[in-house]
Amino acid sequence: MSQHVHELVARLRTTGGDYDDVEVKSAAGGLPQSLASTLSALANHPGGGTIILGLDEATGFRPVQLSDPQALKQGLAHKARSFSPPVQLTISDAEVDGAPVIVARVHECDPSAKPCRITASGTAYMRGYDGDFPLSDLEEQAFLPARKPPLFDRQPVTGATREDLDGDLVTAFLRSVRERDPHGLGRFLDDAELLRRAGVTLPDSTPTVAGLLALGVHPQEWFPRFVIQASAEPLPTDPVGSRARNQTTITGAIPRMLEEVLRWARRTFDISVVSAPDGTVRDQPAYPYIAFREIIANALIHRDLDHWSAGMAVEVRLRRDRLIVSNPGGLYGITVDRLGRDAVTSARNARLVAICQHARAPETGARVIEALATGIPIVANALAEAELPPAHYIDAAIRFTVVLRRQAVPVIRPGDDLNETELRVYDALAAGPRSVADLKQELNLSAPNIRKALRELRSRGLVEQLGGQGRSTTYRRLSE
Repeated sequence: MSQHVHELVARLRTTGGDYDDVEVKSAAGGLPQSLASTLSALANHPGGGTIILGLDEATGFRPVQLSDPQALKQGLAHKARSFSPPVQLTISDAEVDGAPVIVARVHECDPSAKPCRITASGTAYMRGYDGDFPLSDLEEQAFLPARKPPLFDRQPVTGATREDLDGDLVTAFLRSVRERDPHGLGRFLDDAELLRRAGVTLPDSTPTVAGLLALGVHPQEWFPRFVIQASAEPLPTDPVGSRARNQTTITGAIPRMLEEVLRWARRTFDISVVSAPDGTVRDQPAYPYIAFREIIANALIHRDLDHWSAGMAVEVRLRRDRLIVSNPGGLYGITVDRLGRDAVTSARNARLVAICQHARAPETGARVIEALATGIPIVANALAEAELPPAHYIDAAIRFTVVLRRQAVPVIRPGDDLNETELRVYDALAAGPRSVADLKQELNLSAPNIRKALRELRSRGLVEQLGGQGRSTTYRRLSE
């Protein structure tokens, strides 16, 4: 356990805590109120997660003194019973930098009992890449269907006909099938029969959900939110008040959306001019286009197609330091730790994947997907060649997010570089609000030095003042 904790803390200190399955609390003043949402979120999280009590994130995950570790462990166990179903914990002791900490392993809730919710309020939480979020009524529906292979992509599209399929895309699909699978699906010479056996249409020629999404003229006539919503953060040179840059909604069948989102990327990604060792000069985008394309293709074909997600789009958000791609629906049949490591393919929408293997981009003739478990390795290799950090994959069970970062930037925390006096004052406030007189007596420091330290702590957002202006003045650490 100690080695595992040391590895976790090393990762946290390197990345600044950017992990969706680990939560750190100082707990110097007792169990924090925010622990309830974290326990629910981790219990709903694929694979569960870990909570470490006794480290202060604001000061670089430095150990803090726990006044009563046994009471904290008992409090954790008691709080775990305030959920429906109860949260299953494994609580143990460990050390970080020679100081004791408490490690609680939060086990994933049984899928048939999800979502795990706070009994008193009825609220359930999910884990996002930047915090815990309450589940909406619509999102909770994602946990309700029986755990069996989803078949939503095989359903007929009521009101659609064979004429709602794109002739160019269908022609390219038929050609690919007959060239690549001549003795299997391609042996059917009648086009209508081949489309039916491929799952593009039903016997009455009605397109299926998969057929329309992959080969439709305009699938958004029936699925208005099966789109890509892309936007970029405004630049400093943009007009004051600008909320987004190059904001667009991309529609069409999957092959056409892929081509259009790549055009958006070429217009939007920053470009650097780099020199190769052989003296040639080339343009290098902020993120490799091939990696971006693989991530978008995965988001489109693996997104959830159930009714609860019908109003959700694939979202692309370009910030100054990162690129975020998110789609409704978590991983299916595989876990994050196996992505790119095992040659395993797993498809939420098996029929859609099978069709897209033979779908072709109308302008370039490029394949949409390979379905050979090569996508994630392609992303990893492209990022490595561009000297960018590895992709960060976040599976929140009902939402899957990929985060690409421009570079590994040192994490700056509000408690970095505090001097010895400031750290002593900050640690003393962990037990509760204190006045200057209280701190002077406890720490044997002069009042001017204490006030100076408090001013610095307040300026960094670590401490707040209570009272003042004729009332008794005390100071306390901001809650976790």
